[in-house]
Amino acid sequence: MKRTKVIDALKRTDFGSEIIIEGWVRSKRGSKGIFFIAINDGSTIKNIQIVGEDQNFDESVIKLITTGACLKVTGVLVESPASGQASEVQARDIQVLGTCDASYPMQKKGQSFEFMRQHAHMRLRTNTFGAVMRIRHNMAMAIHTYFHEHGFFYFHTPLITASDCEGAGNMFQVTTKNLYDLQKDEQGKIIYDDDFFGEQTSLTVSGQLEGELGATALGAIYTFGPTFRAENSNTPRHLAEFWMIEPEVAFLDQEELMDLEEDFIKYCVRWALDHCQDDLEFLNKMIDKTLIERLQGVLKEDFVRLPYTEGINILQEAIKAGHKFEFPCNWGDDLASEHERYLVEEHFRKPVIMTDYPRAFKSFYMKQNAPVDAANPDGASVGYRGAVAPGPTMQGTDVLFPSIGEIIGGSVREEDYDKLMGEIERRQMDKTHLWWYVDTRRWGSCPHAGFGLGFERLILFVTGMQNIRDVIPFPRTPKNATF
Repeated sequence: MKRTKVIDALKRTDFGSEIIIEGWVRSKRGSKGIFFIAINDGSTIKNIQIVGEDQNFDESVIKLITTGACLKVTGVLVESPASGQASEVQARDIQVLGTCDASYPMQKKGQSFEFMRQHAHMRLRTNTFGAVMRIRHNMAMAIHTYFHEHGFFYFHTPLITASDCEGAGNMFQVTTKNLYDLQKDEQGKIIYDDDFFGEQTSLTVSGQLEGELGATALGAIYTFGPTFRAENSNTPRHLAEFWMIEPEVAFLDQEELMDLEEDFIKYCVRWALDHCQDDLEFLNKMIDKTLIERLQGVLKEDFVRLPYTEGINILQEAIKAGHKFEFPCNWGDDLASEHERYLVEEHFRKPVIMTDYPRAFKSFYMKQNAPVDAANPDGASVGYRGAVAPGPTMQGTDVLFPSIGEIIGGSVREEDYDKLMGEIERRQMDKTHLWWYVDTRRWGSCPHAGFGLGFERLILFVTGMQNIRDVIPFPRTPKNATF
């Protein structure tokens, strides 16, 4: 007889049938010669109760049934007399597949998340992390389903690259060179001729540049894979290794890009509400009592579409009214998380898509807005909804969410060869590794747009967890690659 998963056993009503349950002990208690075991196999947040009489089992076996132990239980499925559960199992035979001594770190008591990060190899067995990982799985399925249903092609971009998409230089280098004997040229630069790829390579920070190539051939693609950034950021919002979803679409303008961003996010949230009810109810009770209400709220409201210039005006009015911000927010400043969250959580009380950012702090590949005075291309720009900015702006479309801040970074891409080359030269970027990217603007260029969604930030919002290290199985952060 095959085992029955706990999630399936809890749905069965064929009481009196023999059943096999295998899983890990969540708790055990006893009373008047009867013991009760809560067992879970990870298939659901809910446990199934095993009931046994002491007299039917060897005392040595009963002593081995401790929290964390792995059991195989053969018994009879019966209707449960207790409230809150429809069925339970009357045990006839119990095999201890794996014992668990008293040093097991995930005992049934309140451990902090920081403590559990130190035991990441065991924290997955807890109720909270089981719920988070099941939701993470469902969000991955939602993403693939959405893009498949909307005619996108799943496109695989390389993890090892010789180019820096963001131009920030915070990349993990990949090399087969002997680090204890690096050969350098007369200028003191490392010689890469004898390296595996014959040039300096790194782990990718984004699949966007290659994704654009796919979009200009297939029309609409998306990537979904790991990305890496060597930023020394010890914050609740940053990881060194994280997963990104990056769709790129040909013939898409700024308004259509915002439509795509909003529709995609709402689809994912709706999927979570439809497919993760038990786990969300648990997290709503234990982690964030406003979680389900907040998720439902995202579906009810249209996202605000807010030019950066208007956003700055709102923030400055808030300062005049007495609101205190830690960081400055004048036109030309890159908004901090506190500014983004003020706009989303206090001013509008709904998600915001911010558009038309100053060129100074956005990426080289973004499409520039038309200047007010065409004879002065570095002067004021006319952006989305006709907002006139005091300086040059680019067609960015970043989605800001409550509790998270930026969850999506998107833009229309610059398709004009001369403008793109001018921006690369203005920033004094190394063109050596971008020749193939620029070629797309020489040969059959087309309008196109796309965005990047940090998968873990989506999971943060959907689960209500507060630290990004708690929504990925094994977080990679500065000084931390243990598991």
